[in-house]
Formats: sequence, C-alpha cells, structure tokens
Amino acid sequence: MSFAPGATALEPSLLSDVSFDSGWALLERFSTLVRESGSADENEAADYIAAELARMGVPHEVLEPDLYLSLPRESSVTLGGQTFRAKPPSFAVPTPPEGIEAELVHVPSAAATGQRDLFAKLHAADVPDLAGRIVVTEGYAMPGTVAAFEAAGAVGQIFINPGQNIHWGICTPIWGTPTTRNLPQKPGVPVVAVNNPDGAKLRDSAGSRVTLRAQLEEGWYPCKLPVARIAGRSDDFMLVHGHYDSWDVGIGDNAVGDATLLELARIFHGRAGDLDRSLWIAWWPGHSTGRYGGSTWFADKYALDLRKRCVGAINIDSPGCWHATEYDDVMWTAEAGGLCEGAIADTTNKTARRLRPLRAGDYSFNHIGLTSFYMLLSNIPAEERAELGFYPTGGCGGNIAWHTEDDVMGVAERENLERDLKVYVASIARVLNARVLPYDFRATAAELEGQIEDYIASAGGHVDVWPAKSELVRLIHSLDDLYGAIGAHDVDEDEAVEVNSLFLELSRILVPIEYAEGGPFDHDPALPRPPIPRLARINDLVGVAKTTPEQLPFLTNELRREVNHVANAFYEATRAVKRVAAIVTDPLPID
Repeated sequence: MSFAPGATALEPSLLSDVSFDSGWALLERFSTLVRESGSADENEAADYIAAELARMGVPHEVLEPDLYLSLPRESSVTLGGQTFRAKPPSFAVPTPPEGIEAELVHVPSAAATGQRDLFAKLHAADVPDLAGRIVVTEGYAMPGTVAAFEAAGAVGQIFINPGQNIHWGICTPIWGTPTTRNLPQKPGVPVVAVNNPDGAKLRDSAGSRVTLRAQLEEGWYPCKLPVARIAGRSDDFMLVHGHYDSWDVGIGDNAVGDATLLELARIFHGRAGDLDRSLWIAWWPGHSTGRYGGSTWFADKYALDLRKRCVGAINIDSPGCWHATEYDDVMWTAEAGGLCEGAIADTTNKTARRLRPLRAGDYSFNHIGLTSFYMLLSNIPAEERAELGFYPTGGCGGNIAWHTEDDVMGVAERENLERDLKVYVASIARVLNARVLPYDFRATAAELEGQIEDYIASAGGHVDVWPAKSELVRLIHSLDDLYGAIGAHDVDEDEAVEVNSLFLELSRILVPIEYAEGGPFDHDPALPRPPIPRLARINDLVGVAKTTPEQLPFLTNELRREVNHVANAFYEATRAVKRVAAIVTDPLPID
C-alpha cells in the first residue's frame, strides 16, 4: 500500500455536507454573551451548545468541574494628576483598594515579530536591580518576563501593549489548576497592562512616582464542560477540542472555534454508522482565566482513556476570521505533517507552513503523548497585516482585535469559516477511517535527530550525548524497515491492528520526549519549551564551565541521567518497531 495520507471513501460525502448555518446561529447567540468562566453568560453558552447537540440528536453530556480561576477587574495607573486605564492579567496579585505607590523605572524590551515571540522574554538577559520600584516595559505580560522582574525585586509591573487597545492576558506559568508543588510559582506582585499611547507617557516619566491599582477575584468556580461522543465501530477515538470561554464577547477567540466544533458534531453524527473510529468533541471552560484549566482537568480526569485509546487530537482556536486566507503558521507534531499538509492542500489549494507546536493554547496532552495538530489555522496574509499596521497576536487570524472589546461579529467571515471547516473535516476523516493511521514517525525521528545533533554541538565535550544519538539511529533504521514493509503490500486487518497499536505506542514515547519534561501525567509550566526539554541544560554547559566551573560536575552528572532517559526512550521505541516490522512483511516476492 502507499503510505501517503489521502482521502478515504467517506470523505467526499462528509465534505458535501459542509455548511455554516448552525455555526452562524451560534455566533449570533454568543455575540450577546461575555463568556467569562464561572459566569452566568458562560453557563448560558454551555447550555446553548448542549441544546443544539440535543436538537441534532448528538450523544453528549455536560461535565461540571470546579476550576481555580483568576478574574480581572477594573484597574489603573496614576501619574501625577492623570489616571490611565489598565487591565490586570489573570493571576496577578491584587493591590489594596488605594493601590501601591513607588518609583517608576523603565526596562526596555524588543518588539515581538511573530507568534513564537509572544511567549519569549524579550528584554535584556541581565535585569537591573528593581527592588522597591515599579517596572514599566513594552509587550505583553507573559509569565517568564513577569517572573524575571519579580525576582529582580519589582513591587509592581506595567506592560505597554503595542496598540491603541489593551489586551487581556494571563501571567501565571502554572498550567491548569495549581498543585501544592507548583503553587509557589504563581506571581507574587501586582501586574497591569496599558495601551501604547498611555504607556509612552509612563515610559517618558521614568523616575517619577506612580500609583498602581490592580483588582482581581481569585478562587474556585463551578464550570460546565460539554462533551459530544460519536461512536464509531471502534472504541478508539479522536479528540477534537476548543475553548468556549472568552475575553469580552470573543467572537474570533473563540466563538468561531465553538461554532466549528458544533458543525463537526453535526456532520460526523450524520455518518456515525460509517465511522471506523469514534469521535469525542469537547468545549473547554477556564482557558482564558484558568491557564487552560478545562482541558487540563479533562486530561487529568480521563488520563488513562486518553493514553489507551486516543488516536490523535485536534485543537480548534480562531479559525475562519476576517481576511484570514493563508496557512503560514500551522502547528502539528512532526508525524502528522503529511496528513496536515495534504488535508490543507486538498481542500483549499493552499500550501501550509509549519510552526513547531508552542507550549501554549490547549496543548494539555503532550505528557500523555498524543499526536496533536492545529490550534490556530488560517491567518491574514503577512503583507496585508503589515499594510494594516497589525502587530503579532495570539489569535483571531492575526487580527489585533484579539483579547479586546473589538473582538465582535465583524471578526468572523463565513466564507473563511466554511473553508477551514473543510480542512478539519478532511483531517478528521483521514484519521477516523484510515486502515493504518496516517502518521509518519520517520519525520518525527528525523526532527529529533537534528535536535540531538544540535545538543552534541552545544555540549562542547562536557557530556556524552552519543548514547541518545546511537539509539536514535537504530530507531531511524527500524522505522525505515517498517514503513518499507507497510508500503510493500496491502496491509490486512490483523496487520493494521498491530501497526496502529504501535503508532499509539510511538506517540506515547516520542511526543513527551520531544515536548515535555515531566512524567506522563504531569503538566509542564506555560513557558517556552526547547526541543527535547530534558536535554535543554546542555546549552548551559559552556557558560557554566567559564563562570562557575565548580558547578560543572554537578550539571554534567544531571545531564548524564537525562541523556540516559532519552536514550532509553529511543531504545524502547526501537524494540516496539522491530516487533511489529517482523509481523508486517511482504507476502509476495517484489520484482
């Protein structure tokens, strides 16, 4: 058989059913709701989703987790006799009602140039002593920067957003509801954001005294989490998901995704009897004010179901927005590359460009080891964004209405929504009804090989990375043999069972190695994750050798253990591949 992922027999019928009538009605309803998690409006949105699923006859339930949330309220910054409006990011510390007063100091930051930069620390590596002062800097209040300023002694922080609007956000690095172990990582100082014109006045007044006032409500809130389960012939399932809470009205982030999920439930339920695998569709609360609290709760609640039977996950966030016609920053784990590129090309005639999945969005399943793809999908073309004066954002197709009061109905575009819906339909169909799951782990291994080579170069001879490299080379050769055997003949049903079981095992091994540092049921912080995070401190070796050589033996000892962990993962993957490759052999001679 040819391994290249392609359309299944069911796909044309599913695509012919693409429309956005039910989805557009959801957008109109959600345009009247401010879906802050734990609020009456969010509950009303969940009830609307459930009622629509019931009307369509889609099997579903509404789960009711209690989530730990931080809800921003009215805040301000006062300089002299002038008071500027501000927004505190979720999980900042509230001030007393009268605020806090201190000297203002400016620490400059570089401008973000793309999605990846949004989560990076863009100020200089050496933060000055900020003890007892309020720092003002450019950008978004991202957790890495907030933590760095807090560690330098800042008693308050002000972030100057790049435009006329102030963007809502969240500044904790804790992924989902905190535990006793990571609760101390929660920010310990007040933080706010202001718009660019007001921020410029504050920046120019460095050295003056300012009063910062931040108000938030924090605690446990009951939330609703709708889940549709469409049964196929197998209990193995695909998880398709997106958040339904919002900042303000939040049409582009993420009512458009919620509407898309509803249309997917309608389309696939209509052909449930023809599905080889099952489909779970989930709408998350707590994304915006709980740092992905809903998806993390679900990952914890259904951890073993996901680990045993989930064949892949699609995250749907901000599809089909105004003027979003290009696919220039689309996320997927490497093994899904052929599937994603093919589905996008076949349904849109567009070429997709990959962005390695960030530690962001609702990618709450990396530790479990799910092959995952998408999050944001279509974007306004880069040239048009430049002409419009748009700066990088984290959603709404690149529209600067993201996380502001301007994210209203005009941000959605029906033609683009229907086009993106086709991408999702094709992608899901190609997983649900493929005899052999359409994943190519040779691409994963090749990506890992490049990353291992980079670490070998960075190690400077201080630690031996070759045990991981040699085991990875064996894995690469084994995968070549396996895919050669798959491609040599039509895989029968018994062989397909073995191959698909192997592919799940490989994803459970390799996805965590590539993206996670903790165990299979942990959640790494919402901070930038380098490739193969367990080996990331290799990049510190040369610097430690120069500046604190007495620490070098301790660091090399630590990294030797991490290399062993990675090498063993590759070894276990190779054993599994060889076992199945011995089963999937060509029954006929090859000319």
